[in-house]
Amino acid sequence: MGSRFRHAALVGRPQTEGTRPVLEEIAGLLAQQGLQVSLERQTAEATGIASLGALDIDQIGTTCDLTVVVGGDGTMLGVARRLARYDVPLVGINQGRLGFITDVPIGQVRETLQPLLAGDYEEEQRAMLEGEVWRGGQRIFEGLSMNDVVVHRGLAAGMVELSVDIGEEFVANLRADGLIVASPTGSTAYALSAGGPILHPGIAGWVLVPIASHTLSNRPIVLPDSGEIRVGIVAGRDASANFDMQSLTSLQHGDQIRVRRSPHRVRFVHPRGWSYYTTLRRKLRWYEGVV
Repeated sequence: MGSRFRHAALVGRPQTEGTRPVLEEIAGLLAQQGLQVSLERQTAEATGIASLGALDIDQIGTTCDLTVVVGGDGTMLGVARRLARYDVPLVGINQGRLGFITDVPIGQVRETLQPLLAGDYEEEQRAMLEGEVWRGGQRIFEGLSMNDVVVHRGLAAGMVELSVDIGEEFVANLRADGLIVASPTGSTAYALSAGGPILHPGIAGWVLVPIASHTLSNRPIVLPDSGEIRVGIVAGRDASANFDMQSLTSLQHGDQIRVRRSPHRVRFVHPRGWSYYTTLRRKLRWYEGVV
């Protein structure tokens, strides 16, 4: 049994139709279980819910001991990046389509949350990436990612040529549409669609996946997460670096993207009996064909 929670923050995706009644229902359930309930400030302003106190992310991080995220995986990624340094556990209510990291179905909120709030849950921690862009010996951009850091060619341009170093060792030059550095969590996102392997979140590693490489021998590779990955821009126009497909920075020839393990980890709270393999089976439809 884990500890009981005392103060929960609710974060929603206001653009989703029907979010307000869902948030109000969950807030009522949390209050019935004896928790103090606050809304993330942007969620409160967008939904017009004025009956609960509103907190910004920093206030949530310093005053709440649980954050309930209502939305899809994209919503959870954004909240996780912003709260990671506060070590606040997260539970996800899936209002999206996939739900790899928002694993409580919207139709099972009450029966799932009640025992969880009472301390009957399983906790899991996920690694994060931190990346920087260096130009002319100076750091010009930095970002935090839970899924991946992606170096990609411009929309109207051809391939980019990239150099890859791991630690102090040169590894490869490649010409491709881009390159993905993904965490185990991100291995089921863009990296998977680009042909990369799935990494169990318990593995201390990254996956490096070329995007549409010009040379077929440039294959995905799994790396330990103890070293720094450096990706240099050798040639190509309008390249960019994306951090979880949110933070974007334009790149020039000679720029270098440096990626390493973040000291912060994301804490997820799951219902008792949660299984990563069950999640894969359901979301990737691995049960099809079974009679």
